[in-house]
Amino acid sequence: MIQIPYEQIITKIGEVSQLSDAEIQVKIKAKLEQLSGLISKEGAAHIVANELGVKLFDKISGKVKLKEVQPGMRDLEIIGKVTQVYEIREFQSGERKGKVGSFRMADETKQMRITCWGSAADEITKLVPGDTIRITSAYSKENRGYVEIHLNDHSKLIRNPPGIVLENVALASPAQRKSIKELSDAEENVEVLGTIVQVFDPKFFEVCSICNKRARPQESNFICQEHGAVRPSYSYVFNAVLDDGTDTLRCVFFKNQAERLAGKSEQEMQSYRANPESFSVVKNDLLGQMVKLIGRVKMNEMFQRKEFTAQLVTINPNPEEELQRLNG
Repeated sequence: MIQIPYEQIITKIGEVSQLSDAEIQVKIKAKLEQLSGLISKEGAAHIVANELGVKLFDKISGKVKLKEVQPGMRDLEIIGKVTQVYEIREFQSGERKGKVGSFRMADETKQMRITCWGSAADEITKLVPGDTIRITSAYSKENRGYVEIHLNDHSKLIRNPPGIVLENVALASPAQRKSIKELSDAEENVEVLGTIVQVFDPKFFEVCSICNKRARPQESNFICQEHGAVRPSYSYVFNAVLDDGTDTLRCVFFKNQAERLAGKSEQEMQSYRANPESFSVVKNDLLGQMVKLIGRVKMNEMFQRKEFTAQLVTINPNPEEELQRLNG
């Protein structure tokens, strides 16, 4: 099923119906009450859109721009330029061996991560930033709140196809610095600066050893939605509270950023799974540290608070640079 973020549904309804966000929210709330909690707010928004004659899906397959891609789309064709290439990783699950790699591409509308499996991963070795590429028979998925395009053995990746020229593509925009008080739900690529005032113990969870996505227990196995029964690895996450003088903010640090914040290797982080009390040293060392974070904001509906998922951590940023930036 194609998934459209709730905020995008509201925007689309408003563009077509000329209703304000507040008016749309009233209609969605009424629909939720009418159906007595049988659907989510996203489902209610879909129903309201349908009743107002708003078509949410312009395309579900075929040639699309990156900004049009939503999770769950199939048989996609995309044209863009390579902006960054990552390494290929080999894996083994039981008797099955495979490989996976990824790169980033951009068109006139957006940048996006492209993940290649199997024979499609071999094509990554030929790519360099600046290449024009044409992708066909791809599909889209959500990964940790972000949309990705995936290629498998049936997909095609054509490097520098004849007759196709892209002059201008979307560049990654710099993160926007905001105070914690200024943050709002669903903001992305924002930067905050503050002092750590509280640190929580890490939590460990099972992930697929192939794709690193969550593996959940089912009977005697751990199941990955992508790869079925797998022997799991362990990933980790820990939270900290940041204070910038305007407010406090609970921040979430998954694997790589957890390592950066803690100043620990993966092996050292894994040791805390068997010996959790030893993490207290890390917690004490982090208290009072100034950090600069880039990431995204999301409302925690259960606790009705804003939370920040860190995508880049800078420990002890240069105070002179920050003061100069503050003074313009």
